[in-house]
Amino acid sequence: MARRNRGGTGGGAEAALKADAAAMRLVWRRGAVRLVLVSAIAWAMLVLLALAFHLWSCSSSVAFLSALCKKDSKVLNVLGSMGLSSKPLHRCPIPVADDPNAVAIPKRTPNTIVKKLSYITVDKQDKDPSPLFGGRQNWKQREESFKLNSTMKVHCGFMKNSGADMDSADVKYIQKCKFVVASGIFDGYDMPRQPSNISHRSQKLFCFLMVVDEVSLDFIGKNTSVRIDSSGGKWVGIWRLITVHRLPFDEPRRNGKIPKILTHRLFPQAWYSIWIDGKMELIVDPLLILERYLWRGKYTFAVAVHKHHRSIYEEGDAIKRRKRYARPLVDLQMKIYYYEGMEPWSPKKKMPSDVPEGAVLIREHTTMTDLFSCLWFNEVNLFTPRDQISFGYVVHRLGDALKFFMFPNCEYNSLFILHKHTREHSSKVEWAKTIDEIVKKGLKESRGGLGLWTPYPADLSSVELPAVKRTSSAG
Repeated sequence: MARRNRGGTGGGAEAALKADAAAMRLVWRRGAVRLVLVSAIAWAMLVLLALAFHLWSCSSSVAFLSALCKKDSKVLNVLGSMGLSSKPLHRCPIPVADDPNAVAIPKRTPNTIVKKLSYITVDKQDKDPSPLFGGRQNWKQREESFKLNSTMKVHCGFMKNSGADMDSADVKYIQKCKFVVASGIFDGYDMPRQPSNISHRSQKLFCFLMVVDEVSLDFIGKNTSVRIDSSGGKWVGIWRLITVHRLPFDEPRRNGKIPKILTHRLFPQAWYSIWIDGKMELIVDPLLILERYLWRGKYTFAVAVHKHHRSIYEEGDAIKRRKRYARPLVDLQMKIYYYEGMEPWSPKKKMPSDVPEGAVLIREHTTMTDLFSCLWFNEVNLFTPRDQISFGYVVHRLGDALKFFMFPNCEYNSLFILHKHTREHSSKVEWAKTIDEIVKKGLKESRGGLGLWTPYPADLSSVELPAVKRTSSAG
């Protein structure tokens, strides 16, 4: 009996221990669940607080807070598509016509202000057997080139025996090209991207011309199939490869400005042209592009508003921050422009921006459009190769003479798919911080940007650039 009692007592104690252990496990489980829930709620609160701060910084007028905003974030894009953010959409629908086959091609725009335009191809003062591609334009000639007359003769690249030569088969082929989609690849930085959504009518109407140097032609040939036709023409898909020989500049970026800005000089038979940078894949029919951006509003030049910047001085500041060209030389170019009356952009100006997204240019090649392109190239040739700075200056000098259409940036982003370069471009001059560094290290370009090293006919020492309010951490 005693044994039975002891056994019973032992069994009760064991049961009590098991009950206590089960209770503890239950408490731990409940505690763990509560801990997870509290942690999740705390984490969600932190995310919401971070999101609220992000949105607040993006809408803040305080420069420091605005600089913290990442305006390309997916959050802002999603909220913008829901109408909950003031940030404009990255892409938006383009109001193009429905059918390329229904587009009526209008008559050419008549030449009114400048009726005859010709080009200087020999500089009398240039005794060099290998003359500069852009010529030796002096300050007086530069100033005269902005004075509009019915008959004009200006520098516009392609000086006699200065380079950028094409193969005879290509010269013959482009004679038939009145409607052109042009692009370019230099120094092997990109691969040709095949356009999509191109109608049969546009395939027959347009020449798709990809300008390349010998390095890029070799690079393309090693990475994709290049078809050679019976006349010796080279093709990658729809693109006709146009090889230029004897590159005129040391800097690949300057060489790339030749087909981009001087499209009318490289392809003189063209009535209309659409330029797209080499890293872009066109996804809209070119005939619809001409109808939307030129013919509908009776414009002769169309380009998108820059995504971030309106003032050339803001653009110049961004170029220096991102080390896209030597800081003192960018400052010198902007000081010249400011001295010559180029004010920072403001809503009072007629143009929606002084800074374009220059990767897409849409043009009817009238004499006035061609003159603008010549003057723009001359500025790029004379100063830095950063053409987004000089674009606004040339617009400023010509006033209302050229009818521009600067269209919304979100439409620009809907014209193409942007691909990465095969490698990043960089040159040593881009990192230079002082003039002495450029000179001592031999970074000075020998065939471009010579205006930066030619004494300017005025004292710029007292010129102070306007203050720049950084509204974006990008660009």
